[in-house]
Amino acid sequence: MTATTKFARLLPTVGLALALSACISFGSKPPPSLLTLTPERTPVAGTGASGTAGGAIAVSGFDAPKSIAVTRVPVQIDASNIAYLEDAQWVDRPARLFQTLLAETLRNRSSRIVTDGSDPDFAADTRVRGSLVSFGYDAQSSSVVVRVDAVLEGKGREITTRRFEQTVPGIPAEVGPVGTALNEAANDVAQQIADWVG
Repeated sequence: MTATTKFARLLPTVGLALALSACISFGSKPPPSLLTLTPERTPVAGTGASGTAGGAIAVSGFDAPKSIAVTRVPVQIDASNIAYLEDAQWVDRPARLFQTLLAETLRNRSSRIVTDGSDPDFAADTRVRGSLVSFGYDAQSSSVVVRVDAVLEGKGREITTRRFEQTVPGIPAEVGPVGTALNEAANDVAQQIADWVG
């Protein structure tokens, strides 16, 4: 068999492979980096808390509407239109990231035991849960908005609710500035909730 004959037999196979490559996608290109929430202050190594399970603070059950319950950053274009910021992606769902951030903020401020959703569910006297109402970028005001409806269950299961909010204005619609501003706003809201919990 000559080289020309071999080449002629390979042509249909090469053509099929090229046609398939135009139809098949192996997934979108991953973003260059992923966003997360980082507490401004964390307890230093070696610190801890002790006490009874009843005296603990349990942080769990944070949720979000479907527009936020994804790993992308929503952009509120106007009252009825939402898009997502290009190349911006969280390492986890924002509700879970905020829950962890709040638990770490409470640990830094309190001498009480603080558990979150990944810890055993103790019969804590104090429980904090809630919903992320807004957690993204507002295109009309060029700002990031973090708005949380928190629920506090105290001893005797008395329930109190409160809305917390922080806005950071003057932010360009770019991954780096938006991610930094959302982290700043989320830390501020976590501090507000920690003050409320006491």
